[in-house]
Amino acid sequence: MLNAIEISPDIWWVGGIDWNERSFHGYSTERGITYNAYLIMDEKVTLIDTAKATFSDEFMQRISQVVDPSKIEVIVANHVEMDHSGSIPVILKHAPNAKIYASGPAGVNELRAHFGIEVEGVKTGDTLSIGKRTLSFVQTPMVHWPDNMVTYCPEDKILFSNDCFGQHFATTKRFDDEVDRCELFRQAKKYYANIVLPYGPQAQNALKAVKGLDIKMIATSHGIIWRSYIKEIIEKYDAWSTYQVEEKAVVAFDSMWHSTELMAREITDAFIAEGIPATLFDIKATHVSDMILEMMDARYVAVGSPTLNSNMLPTVAGFLAYMRGLMPRNPQRIGLAFGSYGWAPLGPKQVYEGLEQCKFNLPVPVIAHQWIPTADDLSELQAQVRRVIEEGKEA
Repeated sequence: MLNAIEISPDIWWVGGIDWNERSFHGYSTERGITYNAYLIMDEKVTLIDTAKATFSDEFMQRISQVVDPSKIEVIVANHVEMDHSGSIPVILKHAPNAKIYASGPAGVNELRAHFGIEVEGVKTGDTLSIGKRTLSFVQTPMVHWPDNMVTYCPEDKILFSNDCFGQHFATTKRFDDEVDRCELFRQAKKYYANIVLPYGPQAQNALKAVKGLDIKMIATSHGIIWRSYIKEIIEKYDAWSTYQVEEKAVVAFDSMWHSTELMAREITDAFIAEGIPATLFDIKATHVSDMILEMMDARYVAVGSPTLNSNMLPTVAGFLAYMRGLMPRNPQRIGLAFGSYGWAPLGPKQVYEGLEQCKFNLPVPVIAHQWIPTADDLSELQAQVRRVIEEGKEA
């Protein structure tokens, strides 16, 4: 029997643990995923969220350890995405009269579209009595779907936060003070960078809505439950959602015969020589989601490609496409495009255009060198980096 875990008196974690999942929408989940659901034992037995359909058996075993699933009267669907709602049909087979609540109108419409079921819509400020407890709802649209909402239980001071504050982090431990803190915050940042980053204003609105609550626990839909580092993770979200940047550089490249690589290494060393911490990524050797983790709060981002068949390398094009979907406009962010070429500098020019589409400031033109860059070419790269840094100081 798979164990349910009591996280607070009469409130149980009954989710699923996906130890082997390594990709989520193109985001590398090297630590796996959890699908967190919570069972509240009150006059009306209440379930908050469910699990991915492939984990329905595990999910139902944990519920059954606490209560006969047929006794569930209330289901709160904080989010309709299938890793949260996929087991709703299984629950309804056991508890066909359970009433489902979701954000209206988006959650109502999406659940109807997914499962053909009728749902009660709720909005910010609505409450639901389930006995000794009252659940309060706060809509958090576009963090990260239109239907997202969070649910607060004032009697237990628990915020069921849905995707907010989550991490893709599979572990037998359930609480933030039971795992390595550095790894926890790294996974929280990676989750934000690859899922929530485009929605900073919406995340800010969500933060404003929950900052006034008395919270002793944040029960996320993915990963670890926060109880000891609540203040710290809220501060992180405040910084991330206002697009604060650090004085650091990320240099990402792909290369055919090492000429662009030579340039990338020189650019990296030039940033370091100017006192700017820098990280170098070979795009074909590093997963894009790990690069975005580092780029999320980097002021300087340099991207390089040679020319192949009149284009930038496909690896670089894919990287820029992924970044374009995530990176919001930020006047403090400085970009630099570079690369080598044989017949025409078309690859580096396309990188420049890609960075323009990602809304970076580009203080210097594309830096392109034919064939193998000379010592003088590399020295000139250092001067260009200094110019970029000066521009960054003025931004």
